[in-house]
Amino acid sequence: MNFKSDNTATAAGEILAALTAVNEKPAGAYGDDPWSRKLDEAFGALFEREVRVFTVASGTAANAIALASAIPPWGAILCHREAHIECDECGAPEFFSGGAKLVLMEGEAAKVTPDALREAIGRNARGIHSVQPAALSISQTTERGAVYRPEEVAALGEIAHAAKLALHMDGARFANAVAALGCTPAEITWRAGVDLLSFGATKNGALAAEAVVVFDLDRAEGVARRRKRGGHLFCKGRYPAAQFLAYLENGLWLKLARRANALAAKLAEAAGPHLSLPAESNQVFIKPGAAALAGLRAAGAEFYDWGGEGAGEARLVVSWNQGEAEVERMCALLKALR
Repeated sequence: MNFKSDNTATAAGEILAALTAVNEKPAGAYGDDPWSRKLDEAFGALFEREVRVFTVASGTAANAIALASAIPPWGAILCHREAHIECDECGAPEFFSGGAKLVLMEGEAAKVTPDALREAIGRNARGIHSVQPAALSISQTTERGAVYRPEEVAALGEIAHAAKLALHMDGARFANAVAALGCTPAEITWRAGVDLLSFGATKNGALAAEAVVVFDLDRAEGVARRRKRGGHLFCKGRYPAAQFLAYLENGLWLKLARRANALAAKLAEAAGPHLSLPAESNQVFIKPGAAALAGLRAAGAEFYDWGGEGAGEARLVVSWNQGEAEVERMCALLKALR
């Protein structure tokens, strides 16, 4: 019963088939191949507008390169204190940007609120003596499994743009958010003010396939240069490109995410009173206490503790191909805690 992370999941069969198909003969390097040339068009159809797409190997690279294209070294990236760029990327955004600072905000379920954003902008508006706020980064879904509704993103986008901040969205679990909301990808991105999106696929069935989707086309050249300078321009670009084309074809990305979300909802229902937060995606947070968590582990469950040391809280993540039998066993264990 492994619920540690969706990073532990295997690659989907459709993705592996796509990789095999592009492996039959030589193709142009550095994106000069038929599959890479289709990416902008495929993502443009998905998002209902012209976009530029840049593949990279990891979500950390996608976030760092996207943000570096939007801020000067003396700038500030405003984000939630639990954001992945703050807690899990070893200073990569600061490194790629040449020293920009992360300014942290609070918010329930790891969501940035309009009030917190206004306060953070104001707190760093002391002229030459403070860092210059240049970008807002939000996670969709958040590090606490919550999703931003289109109107929530739009409210943040309006404040950010009024203050001349770029709006970046960390979409490591973007598919889970779209599947949960039932909206179009456009509604929670560029139509709500998002300028740059880190579009994740690795957690949801792909193999080292992440991308920066640029909605503000004036930023595309900067992303392209930083990707090359940062060592993330694939020489054999057809391999990540083929994965993304297969991922989007016939809605595979949403099919896989919906399954993970649905199984996570079963865990959340079984957890009942021990649920820390409403489960809105494929992440479930429970807080039954340290002794109960030890009992779950003794019964064969694997997961990460969450919150402060000794908080008695844990995160359960359901992958796209999680075994239903595993979920049922875990549900039984959770119900027994009540």
